[in-house]
Amino acid sequence: MIRAKLWFRCAAMHDPVTPIIVKPAIISWDAKHRQVDLTIERAFKGDELIMRMKGWVTTDVKKVVEVVKNHGFIKVLDDRDLVVELETENDYQALSRDLAEHFHDQVDLEKIS
Repeated sequence: MIRAKLWFRCAAMHDPVTPIIVKPAIISWDAKHRQVDLTIERAFKGDELIMRMKGWVTTDVKKVVEVVKNHGFIKVLDDRDLVVELETENDYQALSRDLAEHFHDQVDLEKIS
């Protein structure tokens, strides 16, 4: 299995950026007739994390998710880092080519150990 980071071009600074989870989302409720003291803490899934980057990066994040899912799986590793998991080196090369074809230099893939 090959794991790779997905780097996007920042819309403001034009530097390569990748999203990370700093703190999981905390969800609760407001009730109309009583107080609810329940909260749920949950991190985003990989594709949810990419979708949250809409407007912050120079590409259509929905299209990025579609292209990546054709080759591998988008995951959050260790509840923090966005990664793409690919089965083979050929899958990695094919995804790299597809990203370059669709997004040019706006989205990059980098192998991690």
